[in-house]
Order: sequence, then structure tokens, then C-alpha cells
Amino acid sequence: MPPGIESFFAIAGGLASFTARFFKEVWFPPYELKEVVRQGYNLGYSSLSLVGITGFIMGLVLTMQSQPTLAVFGAEAWLPAMVTISVIREMGPVITALICAGKVGSGIGAELGSMKVTEQIDAMEVSGTNPFKFIVATRVLAVTVTLPILVFYADAIAIFGAYIGVNITGEVSSTLFINQALRSLDWIDIIPSTIKTIFFGFGIGIVGSYMGYHATKGTAGVGQAANSAVVISSLLVFIIDMVAVQVTQIFM
Repeated sequence: MPPGIESFFAIAGGLASFTARFFKEVWFPPYELKEVVRQGYNLGYSSLSLVGITGFIMGLVLTMQSQPTLAVFGAEAWLPAMVTISVIREMGPVITALICAGKVGSGIGAELGSMKVTEQIDAMEVSGTNPFKFIVATRVLAVTVTLPILVFYADAIAIFGAYIGVNITGEVSSTLFINQALRSLDWIDIIPSTIKTIFFGFGIGIVGSYMGYHATKGTAGVGQAANSAVVISSLLVFIIDMVAVQVTQIFM
């Protein structure tokens, strides 16, 4: 078997076992709720500015790119609704998840990798502390809960950016824009996108934790763990999104 394929199956099997261990550990005490809240606050707060700027640019650019095309067909009135649905259904969740995969996923991989190569995890095991529950379960839960909040934040900023984009070439009141934006929005647009962001967050957290928890080869392994966490979690985001779209199409 080629080395690349062998490595792929090794990582896939390791992730499956790691995920099974997470679900086994997370249900039993002690529940590190304070650590979950602390990690969620740190991960979410550190990502607010980047997510906000990206969301604003996303809404602004999407509006300015779509406006000339819709103007040709005399459908400019549909611009707010089109941008809102595009952002909430697909662009907001996926782009925000990719940002978190790059920032949060690499951070978790590097942090846990550093703890692994400096034998801090081994020291926790010797002292009687469950390192998996304290440093893995808490981070995975924190990212799982935090990412949907960041997506809602990014969606709101993107819609504001779309409003600015509409007013660059025209003049639309905020009330009219909001009414047009929400006119075609339905629960089927909001609920599936929210559910898949939970899976995005879980995937990013579990991949980053797995790569860091199993880091090897000294300090070089820390960089490799962070890099692998970004690549694999980004790929996982696209896979989850593809599955979510197919499932949503079935029930629509």
C-alpha cells in the first residue's frame, strides 16, 4: 500500500477511535464546565475581529458583484434577499468555519502538541488527573458551542456589509433593506445551516485535539500537528457541508 494511502487510513482510524473516546469520556464526571466556558470565551473572543472583518467584506463584495448582473434583468429588488439567503445558507457557515479551522484548529493543535512533547500530558496522568477530559473534551465542547455563535455574528455583519454595498450605488433605507432581506428567508434556511455549524465546530475541535494529543518528534512535531490540524479540519468542513446539502435537499 502506498505511504500516502496508508497514512490516510491511519489518521482516519485514529480519529474514529479518538472520537469514540470523547463520547465515552464526556458523559461521566467530573464535568469541567468552568474550563469549557474559559476555552469558549478565549476561542470566541480571539476570533471576533477576524470573523467580523471577513463577514463584512463577504457581504459587501457579494452585493457589489451581483448588483450589475441583477440590474440587467431588472431584478435589483431581489438583491437583499439573494445575498441574505446565500450568506445564511452557505457562505457564512463555511467561510467562518474555514477561518476557525485555520485559527482555532491550528491553535489547539499547537497548544496540545506543546503539552505532549514537553510531557505535561504525561505529568497530568501521573498526578491522577484525566488529561483527556480536561484538555481535550473541554476544547472540543468549547469549539462546538462557540462556532454557531460566531456564524450568527458573521451573518449579521455580512448583511450589514450588503446594506452598505447597496447604498454605494443607490439609496435604500435600512427598513426597506431589512424587509427585502427577510422576505424570502424561511426556517429551512436557518435550521440546517445552524445544525451543520455544530458539526463544523465539533470536527474542528476533534481534529485539532487529535493532532496535538498525538504529536511526536519534539518541537518539529508541534508545527506538523498545527499544520495537519488546519488541512484535515478544512477538508472535513467541506465534506460535512457536502453531506449537509444533500440531506437538506432530501427534506426540502
